[in-house]
Amino acid sequence: MKKLRSFIILILAATLMTGCSGLNKMKKNAGQIKYEVTPKVLEAHAGMVNITIKGTFPSNYFDKKTTLTATPVLKYSGGEIAFDKVQVVQGESVQANNKVINYTGGDFTYTSSIPYTDAMKLSELMLQVKAQRGTTTLDFDPVKLADGVIATSTLVEKHGMPVMMKDKFVRIIPETGIADINYVINRADLQPKELKAEDITLLKKYIQDVNADPNRTFKTTVVSSYASPDGAFALNERLSGNRGTTADKFIKKEFAKVEAAKSAGFFDSKTTAEDWDGFKTEVENSTMQDKDLILRVLSMYSDPEVREREIKNMAAAYENLKTDILPKLRRSKMIVNVDKVGRSDEQILAAMRGDAKVLGLEEMLYAATLTKDQNEQLKFYQTALTNFPKCIRAQNNIGYISMSLGKVDDAIAAFEKAKAMDNNDVVKNNLGMGALVKGDMVKAEEYFTSMTAATAESKWGMGVISITKGEYDKAVNYFGSEPCFNAALAQALKGDNNKAKATLDAVKEPCKGKTGYLKAVVGARLDDRNYMLSGLREAIGVNSDWKAYAKTDLEFAKFFNDDTFKSTVQ
Repeated sequence: MKKLRSFIILILAATLMTGCSGLNKMKKNAGQIKYEVTPKVLEAHAGMVNITIKGTFPSNYFDKKTTLTATPVLKYSGGEIAFDKVQVVQGESVQANNKVINYTGGDFTYTSSIPYTDAMKLSELMLQVKAQRGTTTLDFDPVKLADGVIATSTLVEKHGMPVMMKDKFVRIIPETGIADINYVINRADLQPKELKAEDITLLKKYIQDVNADPNRTFKTTVVSSYASPDGAFALNERLSGNRGTTADKFIKKEFAKVEAAKSAGFFDSKTTAEDWDGFKTEVENSTMQDKDLILRVLSMYSDPEVREREIKNMAAAYENLKTDILPKLRRSKMIVNVDKVGRSDEQILAAMRGDAKVLGLEEMLYAATLTKDQNEQLKFYQTALTNFPKCIRAQNNIGYISMSLGKVDDAIAAFEKAKAMDNNDVVKNNLGMGALVKGDMVKAEEYFTSMTAATAESKWGMGVISITKGEYDKAVNYFGSEPCFNAALAQALKGDNNKAKATLDAVKEPCKGKTGYLKAVVGARLDDRNYMLSGLREAIGVNSDWKAYAKTDLEFAKFFNDDTFKSTVQ
């Protein structure tokens, strides 16, 4: 019995030793396993770090009764994270449903991803392997697969591009004073009763009022004199000229004490021998029974004599014309053109900073454009809203300035109030920008796509969203041909570095140093050392924090030992 027990123990010990021997041998020869990582340098796209690992086992390596579990782990300062999928492979004698690696060799392909965080930029991708044979397990030495994560996609600029609703302020508003002098048939003299006509009386007063108003300025006076289109053309031509003389004399007398009337070209006189246009307008506006027939004659014939003959043939209609239409055409029309000049910029600003109630809505909105102090601009729009609480432009522009000041929550609240007034495309765009800055890309996209028509601003917003999704072709299309940092970034991320370089060279805004930094990245990708260094210096000149960022950015891996690069980022 003792001999049997000893024999069993020996068998178990031998089995255990055999298992350990197999695992140790695999661990010892683990260097023979070839791992290929794609991409060779990890990259962050759409907020994720994606990897594909292909493992190749040589012949005479994989123990038939062993199972291997391989777990990729990204290790970085302050933590580590394992990829969510574990690759399991097994020898051909293992009874399980894993990928089988024959004794003659084999391979596996593994794909997974993890969310990106900024700490991963300086990191190592390690592969942790555990072997198991029966109940015996053995951890292999970790295998380093890659260094760090390129995070160029995270440079996307997410500042908002809200739209301001403009004021309608016009400082100079054109005005006119108008009156007609009516004449008796075949006469050109001014009848005494015409001087008492209401429009003549009002024109005289208008001239006096403007002359006494420092905020209004005379520009020109135009006198147009006409004869009705009946009778001989020569007579009508003479009549219109004489009527012009009468009217000119009258109006110039009214301007005798007006200094502006002394300037050359102030008075302009025009004559029309036969006023067919006026005739047509009066007929169209009349209730004459035969007006359609008369209008048809005008459309059929262009010769004045033929027109007059055909119309006179309509006896009843012509009688109506003689009493109701033609007398209105024997006239001189006097038009006095005036510019009403509003408050100066200085006056508007002074009022806005003092007693704003003396200003109108458009002046209040315009006042905000007269100062560069955004806090004062905000105050002006708030004042406008207080005085005109239904003004969506004031409400929207409060949000616009708030966003410019970095008060995003205040901006969104203001845009929501504007939405309650009128949910138009400008408000939808601005709410989309608020959501974009807050990082809510889903809501931002909902706002932008709900607009009735895409705008340059909403397309820009959709371009930003596309970059965050890793949809770089779409982003390039959204940004269009207008040079901006994000457009160049999208081009670089899709691999079109030469186009990105051309775009960056056309960008005028430093964008917190990002423009220069992306130039450096593109230069490194194109192996253009001078362009890389120039861009890096440009970025650091705007913000010295780019030194530390570039020092560990694997975009510049090939230059890490370059003395000039090292001195630039120190």
